[in-house]
Amino acid sequence: MKNLTILDGGMGHELRRMGAPFSRPLWSAEALIKAPEAVVQAHNAYIKAGAEIITTNSYACVPFHLGEELYQERGAELAELAAKLARQAADTAPRKVLVAGSLPPPMGSYRADFFTTELAQPVTQSLFEAQSGYVDLWIAETISCLEELASTSSVLNQADEPVYYSFSLDDESTSPKLRSGESVKDTVLQVIETRARGLMFNCSIPEIMEAALRDAQQVISEHGANLELGVYANKFTPIKATQDSRVQGVEMREIAIDEYTAFADIWYRTGATIIGGCCGIGPEYIAELTQWKKAD
Repeated sequence: MKNLTILDGGMGHELRRMGAPFSRPLWSAEALIKAPEAVVQAHNAYIKAGAEIITTNSYACVPFHLGEELYQERGAELAELAAKLARQAADTAPRKVLVAGSLPPPMGSYRADFFTTELAQPVTQSLFEAQSGYVDLWIAETISCLEELASTSSVLNQADEPVYYSFSLDDESTSPKLRSGESVKDTVLQVIETRARGLMFNCSIPEIMEAALRDAQQVISEHGANLELGVYANKFTPIKATQDSRVQGVEMREIAIDEYTAFADIWYRTGATIIGGCCGIGPEYIAELTQWKKAD
């Protein structure tokens, strides 16, 4: 397959499956605090599976997960450690592997109603500064509303590396839209106005990704834009509007490895050139995606 890059899978659930320290609300940050060697081990598992991009384990280095006190004391330190560990894993890999600096939702995943620029932007700036110098590209992940995109892009406009914005979609909508209810088409228009290299969709169910890609492709074509597209879906049941990931788990569902690869094939043929996995999509899925890429 030409022009296809394999991204890694979900770090949090992989760390928990490995037996690394893991609890709410700390989520994947607990491994940074207590067992950083497990973070390297998880990165290496994805590299062995064939991932060409690994993502820093900085997703939970925000007040939403750490709490305000621990964030103020160690948030930037932990984000920098996450970047260093990913860089270490990439630099010791047997082939070229890129490191994506993760800029997570500062106010928590899925909840556009939690977001305020005034509180969020300093967190994003801190995580950006902490990881700078260790990463090859940036992914602002699980964006739920256009206000969050505007806030994050004001930080990432400082980046010298390629920038990607990745959006979480309303799992229960019949038409592609963000968790905020704003349309994918309006989202693409706003991304075109940034300095982004690409646009992705993540942490949503696989079934809704194709329609989102089609809407994105339509807008990109109409405006003669040059944006890469990517997808990394989760294994969750549809996420409710009231979900609070600090205290509530989301039920996993069974998605066979070959079923996920079949979705990936559709995404690729619909224009996605970066494909990986989010929550619950582990190294075994990435290994199958790697074989699928080689076989086509």
